[in-house]
Amino acid sequence: VIFVLLQGILAIYLLIPFFLLLLHFIRVRGKGFAKKKYPVVSNHNFDFAAIVTAHQDIRFIPPLVDSFSKQSYAEFIVYIVADDCDTSTLKFNDERVRIIKPENALHAKIKSIRYAVDQFVREHDVIVVFDSDNLVHPDYLSNLNDYFQRGFTAVQTHMLSKNTDTVYAKLDSIGHIYNTFIERQARMELGLSSCILGLGIAIETKLYRKVMYTDSLGGFDKKLQAHIVSSIPQLAFAEEAIVYDEKVDDGKTLEKQRTRWIYTYFKYFPDNWKLFITGIKKFNFNLVFFGFNTLRPPLFITVGSALVCLLINLFINPLISLVWAGVLLLFISAFILIVLTQSHQKGMGK
Repeated sequence: VIFVLLQGILAIYLLIPFFLLLLHFIRVRGKGFAKKKYPVVSNHNFDFAAIVTAHQDIRFIPPLVDSFSKQSYAEFIVYIVADDCDTSTLKFNDERVRIIKPENALHAKIKSIRYAVDQFVREHDVIVVFDSDNLVHPDYLSNLNDYFQRGFTAVQTHMLSKNTDTVYAKLDSIGHIYNTFIERQARMELGLSSCILGLGIAIETKLYRKVMYTDSLGGFDKKLQAHIVSSIPQLAFAEEAIVYDEKVDDGKTLEKQRTRWIYTYFKYFPDNWKLFITGIKKFNFNLVFFGFNTLRPPLFITVGSALVCLLINLFINPLISLVWAGVLLLFISAFILIVLTQSHQKGMGK
């Protein structure tokens, strides 16, 4: 019975991308669907605190600051947390850019964000977190302000790749296209909460202050995500607010990144399970769907387990093996179609 139940759960995980893509093509054909669904509720222009966390590397800070200087929206201050960095070469004339350097090395993104919040020159309405190697589109904050004016209190913005010139960078980008669609875009279209990233997440300051971290280890976004989703009606995805990210360009870095993701999955499994159970208790489909999907093992484990089920059933029930073959075919087809049709950058299908 347990084996049958586990097979059913695995099959659902692999079929979700196909059905999300199907619903996307059936229900959403026009641009701006999400914004049409959520009317403006405030004319207030929000004050943003852009927190840039830099650790032992300031190479990409100047171009990031330059991208902020080109913003079409003016209500913001950039806080560059230079953790364990030599800032002697960082000189900016813009009074909206502030370099803050902790006296003692922090060596943790969570601590860097907290340090920046403690150094605010005024109480900003919204915090937006960035990595030091990011770039922002000129209309980034303007589009983000539009979402907060529509009543959202937490918004994940749209991350695109700065570089796709190597095989590893392209592989990293392809994986992100897939995850962006099933974890953010499709959910936003359906009125469900989106998953967040470790960068480009915008959240009202008063909401962020309520998040309590038990440690400063990796996965700050997972803890933040669990708190936000259980506290607000919907965590939004702003497709128009674009932030560019430097993708990994070698195998060692890619392996390290994936290992860190696997670690955070198991570390925050109890939080995600609690979120799932809370959704059931409250009869809240948004929380149930969100919790169920965050409980999904990393993709290579999910697909690998499905292949194992297919092989086992060859000896137990060949008919079930055919079903598994169909499920895997639908998943592979959906993956390819998502990458080909939902990419906002050229060359991802090659």
